Amino acid sequence: MSFATDSLIMLTTQILFFGFGWVFFLWQLFKDYECHHRAVQLIFAATFALSCTMFELIIFEILGVLNSSSRYFHWKLNLYIMLFVVVFVLPFCIAYFVISNVSMFAKYKIPAACIIWLIFMYFFWKIGDPFPILSAQHGILSIEQVISRVGVIGVTVMALLSGFGAVNCPYTYSSYFLRQVTDSDIQLIERKLMQTNEMVISKKKRIAIAKYHNSSRNANENVPQSGIWARIRNVASPISSPGNENVSLLQQEVIAHEELSRQLFLETVDLHATKERIKYSKTFKGMYFNVLGYFFSLYCMWKIFMCIINIIFNRVGKKDPITKGFEILVHYLGFDVDVSFWSQHVSFILVGIMIVTSIRGLLITLTKFFYAISSSKSSNVIVMGLAQIMGMYFVSSVLLMRMNMPASYREIITQVLGELQFQFYHRWFDVIFLISALSSIGFLYLAHKQAPEKHIVQDVKLSLSFND
Repeated sequence: MSFATDSLIMLTTQILFFGFGWVFFLWQLFKDYECHHRAVQLIFAATFALSCTMFELIIFEILGVLNSSSRYFHWKLNLYIMLFVVVFVLPFCIAYFVISNVSMFAKYKIPAACIIWLIFMYFFWKIGDPFPILSAQHGILSIEQVISRVGVIGVTVMALLSGFGAVNCPYTYSSYFLRQVTDSDIQLIERKLMQTNEMVISKKKRIAIAKYHNSSRNANENVPQSGIWARIRNVASPISSPGNENVSLLQQEVIAHEELSRQLFLETVDLHATKERIKYSKTFKGMYFNVLGYFFSLYCMWKIFMCIINIIFNRVGKKDPITKGFEILVHYLGFDVDVSFWSQHVSFILVGIMIVTSIRGLLITLTKFFYAISSSKSSNVIVMGLAQIMGMYFVSSVLLMRMNMPASYREIITQVLGELQFQFYHRWFDVIFLISALSSIGFLYLAHKQAPEKHIVQDVKLSLSFND
């Protein structure tokens, strides 16, 4: 195929990736929000298209699609554009939208955004100083300088997400970690919730009546009164008037009961969700995910063990797992296989699975993160921040995925990325992954141990409040 045909293929696929990113932005990420800023939509979709194009080029390397010269050109072009977007465009847009939310800088948005971008560039450049990521011959304006620093940030984000996902996935899918919930437990909590709400309503009525009588009494004191009936009413009012209620004490009790009501409501929602999970775990699909949870538990333990071994012995694999697997089949087990044929197909399947799971996992994580913190004023800033994370994440994925490819398929990728210290990024990934996984295990362990104690704590609070 000619260079023009190869470029047409790349342009067509990029348009498709751009359209998918646009649809995901409008129908999934912003289905409950409105974002009318056209530049935000374009930049997010363009970043997604560039990210998917890099993964597409990896698949093309394995399958031998396009000429090698065309692949090299599009690798270079795509990488330069992605780095320009990640380092220049997105940080400036984030700074601009942050300044736009501050009224005192409304007249100086662009100059203030430029100052913030310069501060970002300073810290972005200094982040590479403590790490052995480059050799001495690289110039300050070389592409290796930028990729190395983007790789540090992106690999850190990848390792954090991977460590948490490796622990949270088996914890979510395995029925072993489910709390035992019965209908009587739910009914008990719901009954306590209704009683607490009734007490809140009753105390608020007493506060309203007390405030009304206090205001009426103050108004009557300002009016001169005479006669024997006025004297009798003034003597009897301290004993019989509802205005003698201690309003401040009632207000404190209302605050305490409202907080208790909120905790009971959250516990009720959690119990209903747990009951649904128990019901779901008994279905065929639920049993499948349960088995999958045990498999991921073993994978998580193996991954943590291997990370510890790699860190202790400062070890980084020099061969991809596919080549290692075929060496075992041929040299140790005596199988007669066509290594070149099967390595291509197995590499295509393995790398394809990694690409699909990476894109899917990151999009799910970004969606959850956006729904958790987004608001009408901060939505543009958050979307630009998510695009920044996505761009660095996928550039770093290429750095790490290179090791999972046979040497014959990674030549152009190595030439494009330059003379980087690839082994450093794998060691750095192991360190951050281990920290993230162990921290997630500790956090989920404490959360799981505290869950059964909620009923006891709330019963004590209720018994104390009911005795008042």
